[in-house]
Amino acid sequence: MAPSPAHSIPGTMLCLADYQREAAQRVDPAIWAWLEGASGSGMARQREQASFARHAILPRVLAPVAHGSTRLRLLGQDLAHPVLLGPVGYHQLLHPQGELATAAGALETVMCLSTMSSVAVEQVATRAQGPLWFQLYWQARREDTLTLVRRAEAAGARALVLTLDTLAQPASHHAIRSGFALPPHISAVHLRDIPPAPTIAGHWYHPALAGLAAAAPVLEDLHWLRSQTDLPLIAKGVCHTGDAQAIMQAGFAGLVISTHGGRALDEAPAPLALLPAMRAALGGDAVILIDGSIRSGGDVFKALALGADAVLLGRPQLHALAVAGSLGVAHMLKLLREELELTMALAGCTSLADITPACLIPA
Repeated sequence: MAPSPAHSIPGTMLCLADYQREAAQRVDPAIWAWLEGASGSGMARQREQASFARHAILPRVLAPVAHGSTRLRLLGQDLAHPVLLGPVGYHQLLHPQGELATAAGALETVMCLSTMSSVAVEQVATRAQGPLWFQLYWQARREDTLTLVRRAEAAGARALVLTLDTLAQPASHHAIRSGFALPPHISAVHLRDIPPAPTIAGHWYHPALAGLAAAAPVLEDLHWLRSQTDLPLIAKGVCHTGDAQAIMQAGFAGLVISTHGGRALDEAPAPLALLPAMRAALGGDAVILIDGSIRSGGDVFKALALGADAVLLGRPQLHALAVAGSLGVAHMLKLLREELELTMALAGCTSLADITPACLIPA
């Protein structure tokens, strides 16, 4: 059962850590293990969490900051701030209305709806308060991938985010030990009519890996996808600059540096550590987003300073959803925007363009 969210925001919710602590008290322990768990031993997530503390923000004085703003234009879309809601599946585990409630709270920003959503994109589009993007998992058959693309287009999605980093998703030890399983009334609704991938023989010892590897997209598939839609395409889960350059040459508008919240390769580096090299490799015009353990306006500032255009939030949106539904999601975003504004003012920055590597020093 999803927790019953509060009808108002508890007065103790002063930062994202408060929402996380309160959600932990409300959510079923097995569901919490699924939400907070990461692949294997959790090392990738630990690296993400530690990466932000390696940088400090240099305070500035005498800067004229009276007319500051967090606004930006991203993929032709005007946004109030650079904090977007990233794709996370199964929101109904945390709230009876699931993604409908999240969409209603995503004020003045992008919500990226997962292929694994527990509510259909057509319904979520009716509640979206800002631009709606659709996160796409590649299917074993191109025609099934195209079915998802056409549904997203028809619902009014403004961009497609193709996730590439979970060819195989290593199990979360924490979630397995908890006995987590999806309740029968919750499922990935977009995949209900898509047949299972065919079994393909291979040489991998791992029994599931052969089929997964055979179905994973290659560069030719990205060129095909580019030819099938006019929507901007973003590749999610890209860490290697060579991969990124090939993806951009295939006609993608940008990418997300991500390790799937620590749910992909357990030995992966922190996305924040990869930002400077990625920006140097792709230049100033490429759209580069980042996710992974962003929990404060200062974290947002550091990501922008190191080369990101905007950031994506994963788990925090579900923490807020579990505590106070749509109100919680909207309030969580408000807290981050206010923290970012305060950080900018104290660092002497009046616009996002002023946030550069020169704003940071080693901590």
